[in-house]
Amino acid sequence: MTPLKTRILIADDHPIVLRGLRMLLDAQADFEVVTAATDGEAAVRLALDADIHLAILDISMPRKTGLQAAREITQRRPDVRVLMLSMHDNEQFLFEAIRAGVSGYVLKSSVDRDLVEACRATMRGQPFLYPDGVRALMRDHLERVRSGDVDRDLLTPREEEILKLVAEAHTNDEIAALLVISKKTVERHRANILEKLGMRDRVELTRYAIRRGLVAA
Repeated sequence: MTPLKTRILIADDHPIVLRGLRMLLDAQADFEVVTAATDGEAAVRLALDADIHLAILDISMPRKTGLQAAREITQRRPDVRVLMLSMHDNEQFLFEAIRAGVSGYVLKSSVDRDLVEACRATMRGQPFLYPDGVRALMRDHLERVRSGDVDRDLLTPREEEILKLVAEAHTNDEIAALLVISKKTVERHRANILEKLGMRDRVELTRYAIRRGLVAA
Protein backbone atom coordinates (compact mmCIF):
# COMPACT_ATOMS: atom_id res chain seq x y z
CA MET A 1 0.00 0.00 0.00
CA THR A 2 1.35 3.43 -0.94
CA PRO A 3 1.86 5.59 2.19
CA LEU A 4 0.11 8.98 2.38
CA LYS A 5 3.54 10.62 2.76
CA THR A 6 6.60 8.80 1.45
CA ARG A 7 9.55 9.11 3.83
CA ILE A 8 12.75 9.39 1.79
CA LEU A 9 16.50 8.96 2.26
CA ILE A 10 18.69 10.77 -0.27
CA ALA A 11 22.39 10.00 -0.78
CA ASP A 12 24.89 11.91 -2.92
CA ASP A 13 28.46 13.00 -2.24
CA HIS A 14 27.85 16.53 -3.57
CA PRO A 15 26.17 18.88 -1.03
CA ILE A 16 24.73 21.08 -3.79
CA VAL A 17 23.03 18.06 -5.38
CA LEU A 18 21.66 16.98 -2.00
CA ARG A 19 20.16 20.42 -1.42
CA GLY A 20 18.58 20.42 -4.86
CA LEU A 21 17.09 16.96 -4.38
CA ARG A 22 15.71 17.92 -0.97
CA MET A 23 14.10 21.09 -2.36
CA LEU A 24 12.54 19.23 -5.30
CA LEU A 25 11.12 16.42 -3.19
CA ASP A 26 10.02 18.44 -0.15
CA ALA A 27 8.00 20.66 -2.50
CA GLN A 28 5.70 17.68 -3.12
CA ALA A 29 2.84 17.18 -0.63
CA ASP A 30 3.27 13.39 -0.67
CA PHE A 31 7.05 13.32 -0.07
CA GLU A 32 9.23 14.06 2.95
CA VAL A 33 13.03 13.84 2.95
CA VAL A 34 13.80 12.61 6.45
CA THR A 35 17.54 11.90 6.21
CA ALA A 36 20.53 12.30 3.90
CA ALA A 37 23.96 10.71 3.42
CA THR A 38 27.12 11.72 1.56
CA ASP A 39 28.61 8.24 1.04
CA GLY A 40 27.37 4.71 0.44
CA GLU A 41 28.33 3.35 3.86
CA ALA A 42 26.31 6.03 5.64
CA ALA A 43 23.40 5.48 3.25
CA VAL A 44 23.22 1.81 4.21
CA ARG A 45 23.43 2.60 7.92
CA LEU A 46 20.66 5.19 7.71
CA ALA A 47 18.48 2.96 5.53
CA LEU A 48 18.70 0.19 8.12
CA ASP A 49 18.07 2.47 11.10
CA ALA A 50 15.69 5.17 9.88
CA ASP A 51 11.94 4.96 9.32
CA ILE A 52 11.95 5.35 5.54
CA HIS A 53 10.01 3.98 2.58
CA LEU A 54 12.35 4.99 -0.27
CA ALA A 55 16.11 5.41 -0.72
CA ILE A 56 17.42 7.52 -3.61
CA LEU A 57 21.11 6.76 -4.19
CA ASP A 58 23.74 8.34 -6.41
CA ILE A 59 25.49 5.58 -8.32
CA SER A 60 29.02 6.98 -7.73
CA MET A 61 29.85 7.57 -4.06
CA PRO A 62 32.88 7.03 -1.80
CA ARG A 63 33.28 4.12 0.63
CA LYS A 64 30.46 2.16 -1.01
CA THR A 65 29.00 2.89 -4.42
CA GLY A 66 25.29 3.33 -4.90
CA LEU A 67 25.25 -0.13 -6.45
CA GLN A 68 26.85 -1.73 -3.40
CA ALA A 69 24.57 0.21 -1.07
CA ALA A 70 21.50 -0.77 -3.11
CA ARG A 71 22.39 -4.46 -2.95
CA GLU A 72 22.79 -4.33 0.82
CA ILE A 73 19.64 -2.29 1.42
CA THR A 74 17.45 -4.49 -0.77
CA GLN A 75 18.78 -7.62 0.92
CA ARG A 76 18.52 -6.37 4.51
CA ARG A 77 15.47 -4.08 4.20
CA PRO A 78 13.34 -5.54 1.41
CA ASP A 79 10.47 -3.26 2.47
CA VAL A 80 12.50 -0.20 1.37
CA ARG A 81 12.31 0.71 -2.32
CA VAL A 82 15.50 1.96 -4.00
CA LEU A 83 15.93 4.42 -6.86
CA MET A 84 19.30 4.96 -8.55
CA LEU A 85 20.49 8.38 -9.69
CA SER A 86 23.24 8.43 -12.29
CA MET A 87 25.07 10.78 -14.60
CA HIS A 88 25.93 7.72 -16.71
CA ASP A 89 23.72 6.91 -19.69
CA ASN A 90 25.51 3.60 -19.75
CA GLU A 91 24.16 0.13 -20.37
CA GLN A 92 26.50 -1.58 -17.94
CA PHE A 93 25.59 0.69 -15.03
CA LEU A 94 21.91 0.26 -15.82
CA PHE A 95 22.22 -3.52 -15.97
CA GLU A 96 24.15 -3.68 -12.70
CA ALA A 97 21.60 -1.41 -11.00
CA ILE A 98 18.75 -3.72 -11.94
CA ARG A 99 20.74 -6.72 -10.74
CA ALA A 100 21.22 -4.86 -7.44
CA GLY A 101 17.45 -4.83 -6.98
CA VAL A 102 16.64 -1.18 -7.64
CA SER A 103 13.12 -0.16 -8.65
CA GLY A 104 14.19 2.60 -11.01
CA TYR A 105 17.09 4.37 -12.71
CA VAL A 106 16.98 8.15 -13.27
CA LEU A 107 19.56 10.16 -15.17
CA LYS A 108 20.80 13.25 -13.33
CA SER A 109 20.39 15.25 -16.51
CA SER A 110 16.63 14.58 -16.29
CA VAL A 111 16.09 14.82 -12.53
CA ASP A 112 13.82 17.85 -12.74
CA ARG A 113 11.61 16.10 -15.28
CA ASP A 114 11.71 12.46 -14.13
CA LEU A 115 12.50 12.13 -10.42
CA VAL A 116 9.09 12.92 -8.95
CA GLU A 117 7.38 10.61 -11.45
CA ALA A 118 9.95 7.89 -10.75
CA CYS A 119 9.38 8.13 -6.99
CA ARG A 120 5.62 7.84 -7.36
CA ALA A 121 5.88 4.96 -9.82
CA THR A 122 8.28 3.14 -7.51
CA MET A 123 5.97 3.53 -4.53
CA ARG A 124 3.10 2.12 -6.63
CA GLY A 125 5.25 -0.93 -7.31
CA GLN A 126 5.98 0.04 -10.92
CA PRO A 127 9.55 0.07 -12.29
CA PHE A 128 10.90 3.29 -13.77
CA LEU A 129 13.63 3.61 -16.40
CA TYR A 130 14.72 6.66 -18.34
CA PRO A 131 13.30 6.76 -21.89
CA ASP A 132 16.07 4.79 -23.62
CA GLY A 133 16.68 2.51 -20.64
CA VAL A 134 14.53 -0.40 -21.71
CA ARG A 135 16.10 -0.57 -25.17
CA ALA A 136 19.57 -0.25 -23.66
CA LEU A 137 18.88 -3.05 -21.20
CA MET A 138 17.56 -5.39 -23.86
CA ARG A 139 20.46 -4.64 -26.21
CA ASP A 140 22.97 -5.21 -23.40
CA HIS A 141 21.36 -8.51 -22.47
CA LEU A 142 21.25 -9.78 -26.04
CA GLU A 143 24.88 -8.86 -26.61
CA ARG A 144 25.87 -10.74 -23.45
CA VAL A 145 23.95 -13.82 -24.52
CA ARG A 146 25.52 -13.80 -27.98
CA SER A 147 29.04 -13.31 -26.62
CA GLY A 148 28.63 -15.82 -23.79
CA ASP A 149 29.60 -13.11 -21.29
CA VAL A 150 27.31 -14.12 -18.43
CA ASP A 151 28.31 -12.44 -15.17
CA ARG A 152 28.14 -14.49 -12.01
CA ASP A 153 28.16 -13.25 -8.46
CA LEU A 154 31.51 -14.82 -7.66
CA LEU A 155 32.59 -12.41 -4.93
CA THR A 156 31.35 -12.04 -1.38
CA PRO A 157 30.25 -8.55 -0.24
CA ARG A 158 33.54 -8.14 1.65
CA GLU A 159 35.58 -9.17 -1.39
CA GLU A 160 33.62 -6.68 -3.49
CA GLU A 161 34.40 -3.92 -0.98
CA ILE A 162 38.10 -4.75 -1.19
CA LEU A 163 37.98 -4.97 -5.00
CA LYS A 164 36.52 -1.44 -5.15
CA LEU A 165 39.26 -0.07 -2.90
CA VAL A 166 41.99 -1.90 -4.84
CA ALA A 167 40.62 -0.42 -8.07
CA GLU A 168 40.74 3.03 -6.45
CA ALA A 169 44.49 2.48 -5.93
CA HIS A 170 44.42 2.08 -2.14
CA THR A 171 47.31 0.12 -0.63
CA ASN A 172 46.74 -2.97 1.53
CA ASP A 173 47.58 -0.89 4.61
CA GLU A 174 45.03 1.75 3.66
CA ILE A 175 42.36 -0.85 2.96
CA ALA A 176 43.01 -2.51 6.31
CA ALA A 177 42.61 0.84 8.07
CA LEU A 178 39.43 1.76 6.17
CA LEU A 179 37.74 -1.58 6.83
CA VAL A 180 39.20 -2.04 10.34
CA ILE A 181 40.71 -5.43 9.52
CA SER A 182 44.29 -6.71 9.50
CA LYS A 183 46.65 -6.31 6.57
CA LYS A 184 46.95 -10.12 6.39
CA THR A 185 43.17 -10.40 6.03
CA VAL A 186 43.27 -7.90 3.18
CA GLU A 187 46.05 -9.85 1.48
CA ARG A 188 44.10 -13.10 1.85
CA HIS A 189 40.93 -11.54 0.39
CA ARG A 190 42.94 -10.01 -2.44
CA ALA A 191 44.46 -13.38 -3.31
CA ASN A 192 41.03 -15.01 -3.22
CA ILE A 193 39.62 -12.34 -5.54
CA LEU A 194 42.42 -12.86 -8.07
CA GLU A 195 41.93 -16.63 -7.94
CA LYS A 196 38.12 -16.48 -8.28
CA LEU A 197 38.27 -14.10 -11.22
CA GLY A 198 41.25 -15.76 -12.87
CA MET A 199 43.21 -12.51 -12.91
CA ARG A 200 46.82 -11.63 -12.24
CA ASP A 201 47.18 -8.03 -11.09
CA ARG A 202 45.54 -4.74 -10.07
CA VAL A 203 45.20 -3.56 -13.66
CA GLU A 204 42.94 -6.49 -14.53
CA LEU A 205 41.01 -6.05 -11.28
CA THR A 206 40.47 -2.37 -12.07
CA ARG A 207 39.11 -3.16 -15.53
CA TYR A 208 36.76 -5.72 -14.01
CA ALA A 209 35.62 -3.23 -11.34
CA ILE A 210 34.83 -0.68 -14.05
CA ARG A 211 32.79 -3.24 -16.01
CA ARG A 212 30.84 -4.11 -12.86
CA GLY A 213 30.13 -0.46 -12.08
CA LEU A 214 32.15 -0.43 -8.84
CA VAL A 215 34.27 2.50 -10.01
CA ALA A 216 33.89 5.02 -12.80
CA ALA A 217 36.14 4.81 -15.82
